[in-house]
Amino acid sequence: MNPKVSIIMGSTSDLPIMNKAAKILNDFKIPFEMHALSAHRTPRQTAEFAEQAYGRGIRVIIAGAGGAAHLPGVIAASTPLPVIGVPIKASISIDGWDSILSILQMPPGIPVATVGLDAAQNAGLLAVQILAAGDAQMMQAFIDYKRSLEEKIVKANSELSDVKFDCKTN
Repeated sequence: MNPKVSIIMGSTSDLPIMNKAAKILNDFKIPFEMHALSAHRTPRQTAEFAEQAYGRGIRVIIAGAGGAAHLPGVIAASTPLPVIGVPIKASISIDGWDSILSILQMPPGIPVATVGLDAAQNAGLLAVQILAAGDAQMMQAFIDYKRSLEEKIVKANSELSDVKFDCKTN
């Protein structure tokens, strides 16, 4: 089984967040790989990884980083593949804003799709959507997933009728 998605992170301290993307990909049965790469500490290996990803069969890269968070942008600069950036609120972060802005504010010509702070689950879902655009079976699985989200809220809303207060009208 060859990976279609690569999940990369600046260090293994980001793993608890990035595991959320891995879970989504695993649930949708999309083969993926995981790597720790650093834009600052392993710049040659990071560039080499990005340059070779497409040739190895990778189709989407999910890159999580905290602090200055240059990893997604460095990857995007060296690959033609879509890169999804996950800003991570790291121990060195300024409430995560440094990570968000470092990933979000890319220069023209180097796009990085950016999800919310610590939102690796959404990054995984976005990767599924990108891959599903060319795969009818995967698209149906994604449609079914979205339908299940709707069903959860409809059920939760009906359960609210059991919540009783003297002045509650529904």
